[in-house]
Amino acid sequence: MNFIPDVTGVILAGGQSSRMGSNKALLPIQGGRFIEAIYRRFSELFPEVLLVTNNPEQYAFLPCRKVGDLYAGMGALAGLHSGLRHAASPHIFAAACDMPWLNSALIRRLAGLCDTADVVIPQGENGLEPLHAIYGKQCLGPMKESLETDRRRIVSFFPQVRVRQLRQEQVAAIDPGFDSFRNVNTPADYYQLRAEYSEHALEPHQAGCGKVLLKSR
Repeated sequence: MNFIPDVTGVILAGGQSSRMGSNKALLPIQGGRFIEAIYRRFSELFPEVLLVTNNPEQYAFLPCRKVGDLYAGMGALAGLHSGLRHAASPHIFAAACDMPWLNSALIRRLAGLCDTADVVIPQGENGLEPLHAIYGKQCLGPMKESLETDRRRIVSFFPQVRVRQLRQEQVAAIDPGFDSFRNVNTPADYYQLRAEYSEHALEPHQAGCGKVLLKSR
């Protein structure tokens, strides 16, 4: 496979799924589980895939290493810190477990810039997308400092590292609809996703688009 060198794929599965009412990662879709499709895409892109979760028993079906938060109960920043700390590669690409429309071309574009900055982050329609970004090992110290001073926002450590943004127009050239950053938070989101998947499944020309279509193989 044409793996992205020096980058580990990190899936963050630590959210509470409070608005969904059940674990989003385990929702059924087309004969499989939500997180399985995301894992498949990561396994096609990265030589190593890590799942950050404090409940590894729930994901025993995924053939990858599971690691827990080193700073429990401190949100997504703690998940990023743990994934980066445990990764064998000098960089990680991290995404949440509820982002079904991952685009391989966009991920490769971000990864291609990883040697130019400590954080490579895209701009979506609503601003920066820290849960769809590249982080280097140089971020570990600043991340730890933020967590230990109870600054839980992911961007809280950005002033201490080199940050490179992929501008909105650059993202749009690859993903015009900014679908990569859509997530599933509510039952309504989930049912809309199922409907959209069915539409895509009926359109053979979509097969090469590089997005995750949540279909069990």
